[in-house]
Amino acid sequence: MNLHKVYNTGRERVHALGGISFEISQGEFIAIIGPSGSGKSTLLALLGGLSHPAEGKVIVDEIDVYSLPVERLADFRREYLGFVFQSFQLIPYLTIIENVMLPLAVSSLSRGEKRGMAREIIEKVGLRSKELRLPDELSGGEQQRVAIARALVNQPPIVLADEPTGNLDSATSEEIMELLGSLTARGHTIVIVTHNPENLKYVRRCIRLRDGTVRKSDLTRPTNVAASSVAERSSDYVC
Repeated sequence: MNLHKVYNTGRERVHALGGISFEISQGEFIAIIGPSGSGKSTLLALLGGLSHPAEGKVIVDEIDVYSLPVERLADFRREYLGFVFQSFQLIPYLTIIENVMLPLAVSSLSRGEKRGMAREIIEKVGLRSKELRLPDELSGGEQQRVAIARALVNQPPIVLADEPTGNLDSATSEEIMELLGSLTARGHTIVIVTHNPENLKYVRRCIRLRDGTVRKSDLTRPTNVAASSVAERSSDYVC
C-alpha cells in the first residue's frame, strides 16, 4: 500500500514509484504493463521482497513483508514466491532436473523426495523425457518451461514473472501464457510484467503504470469459475 521507491544517482534522486496501491486476490492472473521506465520491474521487485520501498508496505497473507528481519524475509520468499526471469537464469552445467531442484536445496527433505517433486513438476510442464539434458540442449521455449518448473517446485502460492515471453517466438509465447494461465485453476496467483499486447488476452486484469504511478486497472475478461471460486475462499494479497 502506498509504495514509493527512490533511487539516488549521484546528486539526483529518481522517483521510480510514487505511491502505488492495489489489491490482488489469490487465483488471479495479473499483468503489469506500461512504457519503458514506468516502474514495472521495480514494482515486481518490491512485490517479491527483493528491494525495500522508500515508503509504504507490501502485505501478503497478513504478513508485513518489509518489517521482517533479513532471515525471515528469505524464508518468506522461499515459502510464498516463485520467480520466473526473462533471461531464464538456468545453471548451464546442471541438468534440467538439477536446475529445478535448486529451490529445494535448503529443505529438510531427502534427496530422493526432492527429485520426486522435481520430476512431478517437470512432467507437468511437458519435459519429463528431457530431465537429464543440459539447458543448452533445449529450445528457448523449453528453457522457459524449466524456469517455470523451478519457480513452482516448492508449490509457492504466488508466481512473479518478468517478461516471461520476451525471448520467445509467438507460438511458444502462447504455450507459455497458456501454461501460466492454467496455474490459477490450482490456486496459484500469477503476476507478470509484459510489453506484449498479445499476452493480455490470457490475464484477468491489467495494472497500467506510467511515470511510477497506477494510471488504470482494467478487467480484461470475466473471471473463470476456477479462479473466482479460489478467490472467494481465500485471503487477499495486498500491496
